[in-house]
Order: sequence, then C-alpha cells, then structure tokens
Amino acid sequence: MTDAEEPVRAFKSAWFAKAARKALIDDEELCEAIAEVRLGQADDLGGGVYKKRLNKNRHRSIIVAKGRRYWVYAYLFAKKDRANIDEDELGAFRKLADLYAGKADAEIEKELKAKELVEICNDRDT
Repeated sequence: MTDAEEPVRAFKSAWFAKAARKALIDDEELCEAIAEVRLGQADDLGGGVYKKRLNKNRHRSIIVAKGRRYWVYAYLFAKKDRANIDEDELGAFRKLADLYAGKADAEIEKELKAKELVEICNDRDT
C-alpha cells in the first residue's frame, strides 16, 4: 500500500485546537492541509516533523507524523510573531513524532476520550 493509499487519521492537540480557534482556522482547512502535506507540499523538517502554512499564509503549523499512521497538529504560530521554531523545539517535536509512531489505536482512543486529542480527519472507513 502506498502512502497515497494509506488511511488518514489526523488530529489536533487540545492546545492546538484552542490556538486554531483563536486564529479562525477551521477543521476543513486543516484536513485540506494534511492532504497537501501528504503530497509533499510542506516543509519536511525531518524526523516526522512538518511545517505547513495555514490561514492564507498568516500562520505556520507544526505537524508530527512519523510513520504516517497518525498526523497530529502539535503547534501553531503566527508568521508575524516568529520566523520558525528553534533547534530545541524541533528536537522535542521529533521526540513527539517518535512517540506517536509507536502508539496503538487503543492509546489514541484514550487520548481522544481524555480530550487530549481531537480527531479532525478520518478516511479509514472510506
């Protein structure tokens, strides 16, 4: 099965959900952005970490997706506030990507029930 055929499960962290709401970024835009990332239309920061422009290029998101099983929006920042994340932050996001790459569906379900994650896209049933 190729990456394009892999089912997509995309999530946003509770922190990201709040930040996206404030920035007026809806789930439809986030799902469209995940599709673009999967086509290579994002900055691949290595180690399963991607940077994707959102909100008509006003914001940047950090997505972790090592192994491409789960795509998780982890961080959001305004372009006007900062140019990029620093090396320490990148290292932490790579560790987070490793963590999600090793999670089982049951662990993800626990995070969903605890409202630590919010599922925004799921095409595994289509």
